[in-house]
Amino acid sequence: MASSQSAYIITDTGNKVSRKAEILGLRNIVLGGKTIIKPNVQIRGDLVRVSASGGGAISVAIGRYCLLDDGCLIKPPAKPYRGQLSYYPIKIGDHVHIGANTTIEAAQIGSNVIIGKNCIIGKFAIIKDCVRVDDNTHVPAGMVIAPLSLVSARRKGGPKPEDETGRYAGVIHGVGEVVEELPEVTQLLIDAETRDFYAAWRPEQ
Repeated sequence: MASSQSAYIITDTGNKVSRKAEILGLRNIVLGGKTIIKPNVQIRGDLVRVSASGGGAISVAIGRYCLLDDGCLIKPPAKPYRGQLSYYPIKIGDHVHIGANTTIEAAQIGSNVIIGKNCIIGKFAIIKDCVRVDDNTHVPAGMVIAPLSLVSARRKGGPKPEDETGRYAGVIHGVGEVVEELPEVTQLLIDAETRDFYAAWRPEQ
């Protein structure tokens, strides 16, 4: 890490990481550069699948021009394997914004994706490129969202999150469904939106 400014650490590749973020298992996390990580974000790089040889692997990969807003949780998905709980890598592409207090346990999030605040992206879900997910939406475990989709909560019925901190108290999550096809220009719009956000954003003093 090259230098510090105010409450953020600025890396050589342009990442801006809040000193109040909790990043566990740093050696198992890859940041592509020019990514902003705000306060109270938790990245669980310590939850890594251990190979038969005993060595670790990359558990969380995050691309360029991403934003993890206040209170996000990025956690590798897990499932039982040979009698024990095994964690699998999570990959987040370039130009991805994740709203405040959203939990991500997906297997993959593509590039040029905007996810709103207070969302739950379930275990092993896959969100393809050029997708928008509205606030307070639950994407169920294993769901695959096609490219150029707008996902929104049209009905109640999302599960209570497995979080003992009460961070979702009072939030009603609706089960996400594709409600609209986005235009082909979405990639260019989100690319420009995320680049402009990064260029204009300044760490709090």
